Amino acid sequence: MTTDEMIAQHTLNWIRSFIIAYNICPFAKQVVENGTLNIEVIDAEDTAAMLEAVMIAVRQLDEHPHLETTLLVLPAITGDFYDYLDLAELADTLLFEHDYEGVYQLATFHPQYCFAGVLADDVTNFTNRSPYPMLHILREDSVEKAIAYHGNTEDIPDDNIATMRQLGMEKMKKLLQSIS
Repeated sequence: MTTDEMIAQHTLNWIRSFIIAYNICPFAKQVVENGTLNIEVIDAEDTAAMLEAVMIAVRQLDEHPHLETTLLVLPAITGDFYDYLDLAELADTLLFEHDYEGVYQLATFHPQYCFAGVLADDVTNFTNRSPYPMLHILREDSVEKAIAYHGNTEDIPDDNIATMRQLGMEKMKKLLQSIS
């Protein structure tokens, strides 16, 4: 198994053993079971190459409507979480500049994820902590359909916070470490 294949497998393990198992995203299970999740490992180390990978992934989604979503896994990002957020902001701007606003949206995941206004060691940050830095490209129409199907999604963040607090910091650290 190549390094990229191993990273993709770790990512899928994280999705199955955390995101799906703890219902962090109620839409994830169907996407995985239907085989409509695309995981791409991007080895680029510079911002321009990572942004080009975002546009390639978007074009691939354009060309393959059966794919629901793409996770760009960025293991080469060696900067801190705030450098990663800068990249995510640039990627979001790039989507806007290429008229993809309302078509695709980005979700962010990082091993050191920290929500604004939340202490770095707060267990609730684990809802967006992942084995590797990632940009998740979602089709907005798919998100809207999933929301319509599942009903009230406004409770998801509060439910996730409650789940993280119930599981606790030690369990979450062990879970994330066990995936890789």
